[in-house]
Amino acid sequence: MPRTALTREEVLEAADDLVRQHGPDALTMRGLAARLGTAVTSIYWHVGNRESLLDALVERTVEEMGTIQPTGRTPATRIVSVARRLRGELHARPHLIAVVHERGLTERVFLPAQRALVREVHSAGLRGARAAEAVRAVQFQVAGFVLVECARELAPAQATGRERPGRTVSARKDPALARALARPVDPERLFTASVRALVKSLLAQGNS
Repeated sequence: MPRTALTREEVLEAADDLVRQHGPDALTMRGLAARLGTAVTSIYWHVGNRESLLDALVERTVEEMGTIQPTGRTPATRIVSVARRLRGELHARPHLIAVVHERGLTERVFLPAQRALVREVHSAGLRGARAAEAVRAVQFQVAGFVLVECARELAPAQATGRERPGRTVSARKDPALARALARPVDPERLFTASVRALVKSLLAQGNS
């Protein structure tokens, strides 16, 4: 017998679980209704069609992420803290990355971080086009890094550090480099180092 009492939040929670377990393609209105033990018409009444449901999942993600509060004593360290926090938030919801991309709502998910970044680049003295470039560069760095990490997770042989350095790397010319490239990647360390270098370069523009 179909359920008679159902809330919008229950629908969104079940949809989130379904996407988390099986990916966005598995999210159908009939499948969701069966999961909740209700009629398809009840799902439509609460969240509309599938496109509206996906948009609602993205909005729910933005609300969960909340306001990103930077930490640190300087604009540079605070910007890095925003980038690290954003990466952590995206990692906590890898199943929604495909949904966000599908719906073209990446900018919406990045909005909390963008607001924090704007404040910090202003504090660093950047304005106008330079400030916008700095904000977007950090956002793209985070998004690109997370996408590469997700791709590596889908390829276990690479993620376990069994990849080989390129043929152009000569162990005789630079044995330390060859050994380093053969070791497993430390994503956290690499991300922090790359963001720090990027931010240092971007903020230097404010003094040029």
